[in-house]
Amino acid sequence: MPGGRLTAEDRRHIAEGLAAGLTYAEIARRLGRSRSTVTREIARNGGPHGYRAARAQHATSWRARRRKRAPRAGVPQAAGNRDAGTVREFEERFVAMMVETGLAPMTARVFAALFLSESGSLTAAELVRQLHVSPATISHATTWLEQRGMVAREREARRMRYSVDVDVWYRAWTASARAMAIWADTTRHGAGVFGTDTPTGDRLQTTSRFLELLGHDMAQAAEHWRQALFLRSKH
Repeated sequence: MPGGRLTAEDRRHIAEGLAAGLTYAEIARRLGRSRSTVTREIARNGGPHGYRAARAQHATSWRARRRKRAPRAGVPQAAGNRDAGTVREFEERFVAMMVETGLAPMTARVFAALFLSESGSLTAAELVRQLHVSPATISHATTWLEQRGMVAREREARRMRYSVDVDVWYRAWTASARAMAIWADTTRHGAGVFGTDTPTGDRLQTTSRFLELLGHDMAQAAEHWRQALFLRSKH
């Protein structure tokens, strides 16, 4: 029903709408849902080019089972019986690695908190308490992560819960592959504008061909990962 959880039938209609080239707004209108609901659903399940109804339904069921099993405490659960100092040392190393490779420090801390938690999910309030920052800081970091398919958000009554899905790296990698395709298309157009017989046009054409091949290889690698690891987890 409108406003409730998406059903398998809803997801089938979303997939059909994407295949038909409909906008998110039009898909939402036909489903009687908000555009933000459809946008989040597509973003967390492969994006506009990788969305598959059956896979999205399976991932949603998996997340629901995980939340039922997961503790709700607002502190990290990853340590178990391990030495707390050793775990903390790894957390700091994990964050430092992400910062070194391009993430903003707070964004890295938020992602690490989610990724290293036992359930792979925390509410906004739990993140605030655990990281000792403001709700606005958490919102800024999670928005950045969500836009890149690295986390998903879901409203629970009056709370917002953020989670890292089992296929986070597949979605992040395919998002990068789509970015390569956009770069390739734009630089190819630029080569035509300047002419491939000019230094600028030749540079743009070479860039386009490189990015096209790179994007293709990235897409193939992501699909290989999904077939080898993600789909295997269903059996």
